[in-house]
Formats: sequence, C-alpha cells, structure tokens
Amino acid sequence: MPGQRSITEAEKLAEAKLGGIPVHRERMAAVANIHRAASAVRHHLENSVLRGSDLTWTAFVVLWVVWIWGESETRHVAEEAGISKGTLTGVSRTLESRGLVRRTGHPTDGRLVLLSLTEDGEEFMRRVFPAFNSEEAFVTAQLSDEECRGLASGLRRVVLQVEQHGEDRRRSLLDGAEPAPRRSGRRARD
Repeated sequence: MPGQRSITEAEKLAEAKLGGIPVHRERMAAVANIHRAASAVRHHLENSVLRGSDLTWTAFVVLWVVWIWGESETRHVAEEAGISKGTLTGVSRTLESRGLVRRTGHPTDGRLVLLSLTEDGEEFMRRVFPAFNSEEAFVTAQLSDEECRGLASGLRRVVLQVEQHGEDRRRSLLDGAEPAPRRSGRRARD
C-alpha cells in the first residue's frame, strides 16, 4: 500500500532490532506474515466488494457462517466467526434491520437465540459471494493452484495446532492460572 512500509522493509527492520536475541526467526516471519496477509486481504475486500454492499468484514463473515451452516445458535455463530457474543449481538441486529438475518428464540431453551438468513439474505449471498470470490482470486493471483492448496493446507495445520494444543500450552505458560481479564487498554480509574 502506498505510504506504508513494505513487508521486506519491515522484515529487515525486525532483523536489525532483534540482533543477537535468540528467537525462532522463520516462525516469527511466518506468524507476522499470516497477520499482514490477513490484514491486507481484509482491507482490500472491505474496500472493494464489501464497500459496495455496505458491509464490514465481520458482518460478511457472520452472513457466510449462517449461509453455510444454516440456522445456528448465536454462540456457535460467534465461535465460527471468531468474534465475541457481544460483537455478534450488534452485528446481527444490524443485519436483521437490513432484512438479511432473522433472530428467533430457541424452541426449547428460551435463553438461546437462533440466527438464520432471510430469503433476502440468501439472495444477497448468492449475488455477492461470486464477486467476493473474484477478489479472493485477485489477491491470490501470484500463487498457482498448487501453491494455494499448499498454503491452505499449511494454514489449516496452524489452526489445528492452536485448537488442539493451545489451551494446554496456555495453562503451562501461566502455571495453571486463569489468564487475567482482558482490558480495553485504558488505565484503571483512581
């Protein structure tokens, strides 16, 4: 992106800053580039195909999850979308006000809410997803189909590592303690 440091420059600056600090440089580069790639792709998609539909990335992911999985409990949608239940509440209310999703009470447990796409939501996804997928093809244009399959496979293994072993690792790093509550970044009031 114009005005931002290139990925190559960022890698050189990190190498210079780390100097003799013993770190796993290849692993660091892999994780940093997962983050940079995800941010670049998200930014591109939000400012191209999703902008025309007046959708955020998160709203599109929620629509995608409900489109693929069908009617689902909100807790499952939030988990699949990688967002908090609180964030999902706001997003789903916005999508509901636009007529794209329906929020209904669970038939046997009044504490639970179900999300499903409306007919307009189904039509919207059938119309918008091909344009979204065209941009997926654009952002991966420098990769062959074989490289895309290899990248997808490698990233699946990263996700599986965290899903299967992340909790044990966290407990080990924290000596079994629960993590401190997340903070907004603001200082505590005196």
